[in-house]
Amino acid sequence: MPEFATLRLAWEPRVLGILRIVVGLLYFEHGLNKVFDFPHLDRRAPYVLMTLVPGLAGLLELVGGALLAAGIWTRAVAFILSGEMAVAYFMVYAARSFFPLVNGGETATLYCFIFFYIFIAGGGSWSLDRLLARSASVGAAAGARV
Repeated sequence: MPEFATLRLAWEPRVLGILRIVVGLLYFEHGLNKVFDFPHLDRRAPYVLMTLVPGLAGLLELVGGALLAAGIWTRAVAFILSGEMAVAYFMVYAARSFFPLVNGGETATLYCFIFFYIFIAGGGSWSLDRLLARSASVGAAAGARV
């Protein structure tokens, strides 16, 4: 049976990639709902581009969720989305109560800190960022040999 440290080192970047993909797809779904009303919710506000919510927030969630799920510009996108969720928490939920369970802001808090973690840790082993970096380093090494 493999030692836990070896197992952890092998699977840590993969699990980070799975977390990034799942969170990106969930966030993408929020953007789909705000921008295209899919899946349909009865309590949805009509989409107006030149508004903060659902306009800018919907675009950030739609585009940012897709980029995050694919692993493109992962750190920059995660930083922006983390900030979006921090702003959303303080604009919408914090005035209701200090406690996220009471004010309904658990989801915004979780998204904020998961995005911040992805900003620090990167996209994991299954990201297009890593694939592009790997191909760039192979190309640079091939150019250096010439």
